Amino acid sequence: MDINREYYELGLPIIEKAGIAHKIDFREGPALPLLDQMIQDEKYHGTFDFIFVDADKNNYINYHKRIIELVKVGGVIGYDNTLWYGSVAAPPDAKMDERIRYHRDFVLELNKALAVDPRIEICQLSIGDGVTLCRRIS
Repeated sequence: MDINREYYELGLPIIEKAGIAHKIDFREGPALPLLDQMIQDEKYHGTFDFIFVDADKNNYINYHKRIIELVKVGGVIGYDNTLWYGSVAAPPDAKMDERIRYHRDFVLELNKALAVDPRIEICQLSIGDGVTLCRRIS
């Protein structure tokens, strides 16, 4: 799923070479409406082994609310940029670029929600700009 088909097409030769094209159901468009469509069709509930989110930070919490229904128990959800330039560890009044500050609040909201979500176990990795892995346990 991506708003830009070019990214899918860029990876398609590798997908085909790996022999897994039949396992890919690419969806193009804004993620929230596409996820809502998938949730309405119960055949998708609990069927995904892995979902990776690298999208608009202001909707990360909305993605989680939907994706948790789609990933199976034992499956993993990955969220990119969960350290957000280290800003999530900075005090609220720390000096930082406005774009970083704006998105920081959304990333913090997600991190706090993941920490108390009883349906998942989480592991935050300090690689790149932070990746949080969530294993669905119920």
